[in-house]
Amino acid sequence: MYSQDTIYTQITFHYMNGQSESFNLYAPIESDGSNQTIQLEVRHLLKKDWWIINLSEQTVFINIENVVKVEMKPPIAELKGEDVFSNAERVTALNRGR
Repeated sequence: MYSQDTIYTQITFHYMNGQSESFNLYAPIESDGSNQTIQLEVRHLLKKDWWIINLSEQTVFINIENVVKVEMKPPIAELKGEDVFSNAERVTALNRGR
């Protein structure tokens, strides 16, 4: 379905119960090959209660109220403005105390 050269963004959802799952979001066919389409949707999606991931074998509905963190790779370089720490660097990885 997608070749190794296909550009995608990986999104990982970390849930309140400690579980996580990742998805590859591929650039639409009509795009110019950049991740621009996904980048433009991020702020809009963060306002939604449910995210819908439409896979070839199933559709997944994710209730964002159960999500504590969302990670995207590669980073969204064009995401700037209010509420964004642009020049940041991770110092330590997240530790989970039990």
